[in-house]
Amino acid sequence: MTEALAHRTIETVWRMESARIIAGLMRLVGDVGTAEDLAQDAMLSALQKWPSSGIPDNPGAWLMAAARRRAIDLLRSGSLHERKHAELGYEIDSQERDFTRDVDAALDNPVGDDILRLVFITCHPVLSREARVALTLRLLGGLTTEEIARAFLTPAPTVAQRIVRARKKLADSSVAFELPATEDLKDRMSSVLEVIYLIFNEGYSATHGDDWVRPALCEDALRLGRVLAGISPDDAEVHGLVALMELQASRLRARVGSRGKAVLLLDQDRSRWDQLLIRRGLASLDRATSLDASGAYTLQASIAACHARAIEASDTDWPRIAGLYGQLAEIMPSAIVELNRAVAVGMAFGPEPALDLVDRLVEEGSLGEYHLLPAVRGDLLMKLGRQPEAAEEFRKAMSLTRNERERELLAERIEQGR
Repeated sequence: MTEALAHRTIETVWRMESARIIAGLMRLVGDVGTAEDLAQDAMLSALQKWPSSGIPDNPGAWLMAAARRRAIDLLRSGSLHERKHAELGYEIDSQERDFTRDVDAALDNPVGDDILRLVFITCHPVLSREARVALTLRLLGGLTTEEIARAFLTPAPTVAQRIVRARKKLADSSVAFELPATEDLKDRMSSVLEVIYLIFNEGYSATHGDDWVRPALCEDALRLGRVLAGISPDDAEVHGLVALMELQASRLRARVGSRGKAVLLLDQDRSRWDQLLIRRGLASLDRATSLDASGAYTLQASIAACHARAIEASDTDWPRIAGLYGQLAEIMPSAIVELNRAVAVGMAFGPEPALDLVDRLVEEGSLGEYHLLPAVRGDLLMKLGRQPEAAEEFRKAMSLTRNERERELLAERIEQGR
């Protein structure tokens, strides 16, 4: 096996398994930084051994076993060993097999709410909003520092510093590995929802690499969202987020064509949309709107529902979508929301008013490094017959994106305008 293939496999396994491994370790060692370090040590061991020995039949189990050995070594040593024995009701000289048995049981136990507990720890109020999101995306989504940076349009060194400081802050504050009390749950929920949706978005439209989508991340986010809906049945925004993710996830199969080629919304084969997820999403949306229809996630789910209800792309109610984006902009002012509104305005009322909106965003400057701004502008210019200007915008977008599938799409748009 080539070293490059082994490294790609390890990266894939890490994204799928890291949250489960870190959550299990966190329950044992009680410190998020230590848990991540132990999991990273297991991954480094894989990087050293797999290129020569080959990929194990069950790579996730191999990583968990490696993490288990490191946890046992750590718990055998020093004050941490004594503290964990005391918590388990053991004397220090208890039989070693009993100690190892309990460590194994903790790591082998189905994760259950462990990952959810980890989310609430990384979204703890002692951390800043930016730190909560960065740390949770790192630990729960398995995202690299660079991917998190691109999701936030933030320099990678800044994100790295946030993660380091967040780990230290949690350790210094001795945050317990448990779900918050009922009275604190609502205050913590908004940042948790934000993080879950960012994880979903990285799966739905990858910021980096060769893949257009990463369904495993979407599945992780959906699972977390459904767990939250179960413990917060009267929170409209929880149901709104679940609805939004289910409706968007229903398109995942149609977003990828032959050989992994990206397929945009208007070009998708809607017969490939998952009707079960659409029904679930619409039911979740009904639940959200019955509680409160004015939340940001519920509004976004309503936009997704407009697409889900359209049998053909031409049936899409673009004026309603433009109006919903207008409502969203009022409660969640954002340049990205305005860019999405411009797209909807273009579809509903033509490219000229949409281009005016986009040009204002160009002048405002906050999306200068966001590849979709020139991509949208290029699309509008092409519809207006201004092909040379459109091609220049598509080239600019190609220089900003790190996703190979998006580059392919943009290159096709340039060719179409020749």
